[in-house]
Amino acid sequence: MKFGEELISKIFEPWRVSYIDYNRLKVDFKSRQQDHQWTYTDEIEFRALLQCELDKVYGFVSLRVHDLKRRIEVCQRSLDNLNQNSDGSQYGRIDDDLTEILLDVNDISRFTQLNWTGFRKILKKHDRWTGINMTGSFMTSLQEKPLDNQRFDALFVSVSRLHDLCRLRGKARGGNSAAGEDQTAFERATAKYWIHPDNISEVQAVILLHLPVLIFDQNKPYEEADSAVSSVYFDNNEFDLYSERLQRLDAAEAIRFRWYGNEQAKDIYIERKTHHAPWMNGHSVKDRFRLKEPQVNEFMQGTYTADMLADDRRRKGKLDEVAIENHHFIASGIQQSIRERRLRPMCRVFYNRTAFQLPGDQRLRLSLDCNMTFIREDHLDGEQRRKTDNWRRTDVGIDYPFRRVLEKDVIRFPYAVLETKLQTHLGQETPEWLNLLLSSHLVHEVPNFSKYLHGAAMLYNHLTPVLPWWLSEMNVDIRKQPTISCGLTRSKSLRPLVNGRRRASLEKDYLSAVAASAAAAATQAASTVAKNTHASPSVRIDLTGSESDDQLSGDTYGGYGTKEKDTKSKAAFVVNKFVHKIASQKRHFRNTWQSRKKNQDVESRPIRPVIPMKKIEPKAFFANERTFISWLQFCALLLTVALNLLNYGDHISRTVGAIFLVIAAVLAIYAQIRFQYRAWQLRNHNTARYDDVWGPLALCILLVAALIVNFYLRFSQDSAPSHPVNHA
Repeated sequence: MKFGEELISKIFEPWRVSYIDYNRLKVDFKSRQQDHQWTYTDEIEFRALLQCELDKVYGFVSLRVHDLKRRIEVCQRSLDNLNQNSDGSQYGRIDDDLTEILLDVNDISRFTQLNWTGFRKILKKHDRWTGINMTGSFMTSLQEKPLDNQRFDALFVSVSRLHDLCRLRGKARGGNSAAGEDQTAFERATAKYWIHPDNISEVQAVILLHLPVLIFDQNKPYEEADSAVSSVYFDNNEFDLYSERLQRLDAAEAIRFRWYGNEQAKDIYIERKTHHAPWMNGHSVKDRFRLKEPQVNEFMQGTYTADMLADDRRRKGKLDEVAIENHHFIASGIQQSIRERRLRPMCRVFYNRTAFQLPGDQRLRLSLDCNMTFIREDHLDGEQRRKTDNWRRTDVGIDYPFRRVLEKDVIRFPYAVLETKLQTHLGQETPEWLNLLLSSHLVHEVPNFSKYLHGAAMLYNHLTPVLPWWLSEMNVDIRKQPTISCGLTRSKSLRPLVNGRRRASLEKDYLSAVAASAAAAATQAASTVAKNTHASPSVRIDLTGSESDDQLSGDTYGGYGTKEKDTKSKAAFVVNKFVHKIASQKRHFRNTWQSRKKNQDVESRPIRPVIPMKKIEPKAFFANERTFISWLQFCALLLTVALNLLNYGDHISRTVGAIFLVIAAVLAIYAQIRFQYRAWQLRNHNTARYDDVWGPLALCILLVAALIVNFYLRFSQDSAPSHPVNHA
């Protein structure tokens, strides 16, 4: 064995032996089943085997997580020891270590997910063949050593913070992380994607290398409860808000009460999402304001009015009059909807959210929601789930997967949801790296997906008038063939690659993007200067270097001194000076990169272009169904003609009727096959053509052939000589 193969074997041997021995469990289970009837002794021994496998897997996961935390602490101490005059290569080495840690976090996350799937399958097989519910009784062991909710958000947050420090060379990033917390209106272009559990950690890692994890409270250590988001959605017994949102009617509302963290949270956000709001000139908007938890019941019942809310805001004096009026407008509109439409708490949606955003910059925001769960809050079936005068259940916290809640009251969503939010009205465009991610195999686009619509459709399937189109996607495996040069991989030397490239290559692109952005800003500033100086010819700018660039010289202000020059030349000089500076920086980056390129792995190759995935609207599926129904209508007409010829015609008519009957059957089978093929094309975003080229042509040929046969038989009968009857 070669040295490299021997080293790789030693590295991966602990992983291999720590997996659940699924084949051993399955063979043991089958041998007991075939040898004799399942007994109590078999149950005890099989449970002991399962417990042994669980201890092995959980012990390995705990050991790896402890090692990852230790390595993160080492990186933290290394950063603390660096000063402001440290070389950038030192930060680069630490960042390389963090990238390696990030890939290891992804590996242990996928390891946990795979083993949890193995335990679920063997328990399901046991329950089906023995008739004994071991899944329920084994949950006690899973609560002590959980694999189903083994989450690694704290590790991602730590790596994100250190990676951001390395990129900024030890300087803390500016901006307020809590900016927008009290913002009353949000206008953003959003898109939503499903992510299979196998790809969640990989998507988190890819985004993290480009956008930092957003932490609102920087003054306390991160806890897993900080990512919990709970929302109670309101609707009436007829599900009017559900129907309007599903049909995307103008001014359709979604009203929810939301809080962050555990159930003891003091701040509750009252939110309203409006589709094509009339007061926003037809734009969709989300409005919200904040209440203290003891005030929520009074607000819902109408005893705490919008006027009282505005008076309290004025008394505290923390908001200006415009913000107070906005709060009053939102509160009065929500109370009016609750009162007139008889809205009640209907469905709770819980998930753990990881937000990615530059602090204080809301132009680009990504959110990843995992462990999504839908829980009933209503009394429609006569069961008392909460107090009538209370706005939420008190027996439900944030302890996913909510084993204490009755199974009939809870739906667990199998995927994570990635939501992109861009303020396109402010000129924000989708970055290239995000386009690559969204067109890759890691995500599955679901246009117009809504958490409340999905939860209501699943919990109240027999009560909702219409079902969302994406429910059919739940029966489809959303995993796809891996996209080349996208995601996390390793080179032959086991070095981490992100989108097929080394971390240093990604940093080079980041610096180039920053330089290009600065150049564009400087060009815009120079054009503004030229415009201003052209409008005021007496104003001149001193560029001698003895004073600041924006300082006005006394010799050049309002006169014709010796320093007076042409304003266009000075504006051009500003641009040329900045471009020269940028060019020098780019030459420096190019020389540094070329010197490092000699030692770079051959696997670090440029990204192959990826064709962006086309957005498939729901109406395309309905168009496919209408086409299928049109073909069936023609088949029914042809079948009617065939049956009349068979039942009421002569010998020739019956022959032609049989031909028409065969054509109708073949046509119906062909229409069904074509319908299923087009549906597959839409679900998998196939780029082949959707029109039917040969079907109509074959139909015409068959019909013409049937008519020719009919005329031939009829003509041959009429032209045949008649034989005289012999009366002898």
